Amino acid sequence: MQRKSIRSFRLFRHCGLWFSFLFVSLVQAAPVSTGWLSDPRHPPVETRFVLTGQTEPAKGTVAGYLEVRLKPGWKTYWRSPGEGGVAPKLNWQDADNLADLAWHWPVPQRYDVLGVETIGYAGDVIFPMTLTVNDFTQPVLFLATLSLSSCSTVCVITDYPIDLSFIPTQLTPSEPDMRRYAQALSQVPQTSASVTNVTAVWDATQKVLQVAMNNTQGWAQPDVFVDGETEAVQDSSFAKPIVRVDGQQLTARFEVSSWFGEPDLTDQAMTLTVADSNLLAEQSVTVQAGVVSASSQGSVLVMFGLALLGGLILNFMPCVLPVLGMKLSTILTAEHQEKRQIRGQFLASSVGILSAFWLIALALAALKFSGQAIGWGIQFQSAGFLTLMVLITFVFGANMLGLYDIRLPSSLSTWMGTRNGNGYGGHVMQGMFATFLATPCSAPFLGTAVAFALAGSLIHLGVIFTGLGIGMALPWIVIACFPALVRLLPKPGAWMGRMKVLFGLMMLVTSFWLLTLLAAHWPIGLLWLSGLLGVGWLIWRSARVYGRKPVGIAVSLFLFGGAAVLLTGSLTAEKWATPLPPELTWQPLSVTEISAQVAKGQTVFVDVTADWCITCKANKIGVLLQQPVYDALQQPGLVRMQGDWTVPNQAVTTYLQANGRFGVPFNIVYGPGAPEGIALPVIYTSDDVMKAIQQAQGGIHHD
Repeated sequence: MQRKSIRSFRLFRHCGLWFSFLFVSLVQAAPVSTGWLSDPRHPPVETRFVLTGQTEPAKGTVAGYLEVRLKPGWKTYWRSPGEGGVAPKLNWQDADNLADLAWHWPVPQRYDVLGVETIGYAGDVIFPMTLTVNDFTQPVLFLATLSLSSCSTVCVITDYPIDLSFIPTQLTPSEPDMRRYAQALSQVPQTSASVTNVTAVWDATQKVLQVAMNNTQGWAQPDVFVDGETEAVQDSSFAKPIVRVDGQQLTARFEVSSWFGEPDLTDQAMTLTVADSNLLAEQSVTVQAGVVSASSQGSVLVMFGLALLGGLILNFMPCVLPVLGMKLSTILTAEHQEKRQIRGQFLASSVGILSAFWLIALALAALKFSGQAIGWGIQFQSAGFLTLMVLITFVFGANMLGLYDIRLPSSLSTWMGTRNGNGYGGHVMQGMFATFLATPCSAPFLGTAVAFALAGSLIHLGVIFTGLGIGMALPWIVIACFPALVRLLPKPGAWMGRMKVLFGLMMLVTSFWLLTLLAAHWPIGLLWLSGLLGVGWLIWRSARVYGRKPVGIAVSLFLFGGAAVLLTGSLTAEKWATPLPPELTWQPLSVTEISAQVAKGQTVFVDVTADWCITCKANKIGVLLQQPVYDALQQPGLVRMQGDWTVPNQAVTTYLQANGRFGVPFNIVYGPGAPEGIALPVIYTSDDVMKAIQQAQGGIHHD
């Protein structure tokens, strides 16, 4: 009743304003202020609303600020108060000639109240305000009620009446108030051009939000606050983030909860407020669904173990086999060497493997620091790297065939060679070469470890890539520790020459395979010319070394034999073999289209691949083009999408990283039964695919 009487009195007073403004304008040389307002029932808090006198008639705006003064031990709240508390609010619906009121929020602090984290302010805080007036020449009646929550060990919500009247054209700037307004405005975060590559990933399984961004000025001790206007964001509670800084990149991980059931932040718009010693920034971002890598210290040990296994398995992947042939010849000729020599050679190879992994980690760290795309095997997206690898494999292959000898220790050829007994440089390069050649392959456990490393700090990157190096070098380290193992191998003999030729041919096949990968970078005519020149040189050099007649016979037998195999295969394929079916057609990868198709009840099978990825090819030939998967991928209601990572593709890179992956292959199935997606293993089986499709469609698989 009392509140209603006060409002009636205000309205009555408003009727007399038109007569009193003639006199007010004569004395309105001082700034307009409510003076300090307090409630005798809650004395720890005082507040006032002040107009600075600054106006912009063209925009119809008037500058002011709300100042809140809190006694020690008391705090008030930010627009998103955290796990407890209520944000301040101004109800100005009774105002006259006022179109809008913009509240500018200084960067807040985090506080712990009885074990509950809150976000807000202590002491004296000023909130800059911008009032937008309907008619700048007419009087403004600013009637409002400020509802302010303040807390110590208890929380109190207090209402403060604000009653101001003024004519915008009659306001006079006040230098002290303008200074206080400017100082407060400098604490309000703004959009910053130095903050780039802002992403947000929601992991529905872990209930974790991970945001990442780059700052070209670097980071010191940043903090990140999350809020938004959508119901899903406002209903969610974001715990204090775990913030990692790696050069220019910041990653913040929030655990999310909600009093209103299971939180779901997929596709939600939110605002990220970043506070650092040299930066106050506010950035908008839309959350994407994905997988967030674990970040606990215990996980580092687990991932290091996975890296060891992944590196060890790399030794048996097809990418490394030609290089292992080179090493095999070294092992077999080491029987009569001293243990010291054997140990030195294998330790040198191990050093080469570790050095190569450290170089890859260093290059990835540099790319990550500069904000570029990173991932396992991305060097195969480079035409320069592919060209270098073509030349190296061609040189090594020709050398193993005996077409020339690497002799001079001072030359680059000897530095990369395999010659025994004249230093360990060649063995170091063997290890490095094997590592670089292994990167198109993704082994089990390797993808998980690499994703953890690339999503983590520089320390994580170094630890995981060291684990990969030790794992791949483990067979050589074992022989270095126990040189007597060499004597258990077969005795050297004439068969070694034939094995050397076999591995030399494998190396040359690798060289020509790498040459085909340059089709994404070079004109096709240049590729054919390079291939013909390489074959021509091999034939010419073989004729010089082994004689024209045997080489001519070998080439003729190869051509006639190849033709006979092709002819016989075409005639008997239907009877004796099942040829591969026609290639599947794929839609380009589109994150928005995935969501749209799933909303329609469709199932989406995503294949992220690259021409240089050997594991991708194995999955394709061994599973995707085989029954029953081949027919399942063509059934009605299933959409096939493919992301090509053969060359740099930012959209594909972003999609991989949003799903916690930094390399290919990556396959995932979406559907009504799995809107967040079911990721497949790196090397999967037909059963894995069929189970995932059935589950994504909403069915239940019975083993």
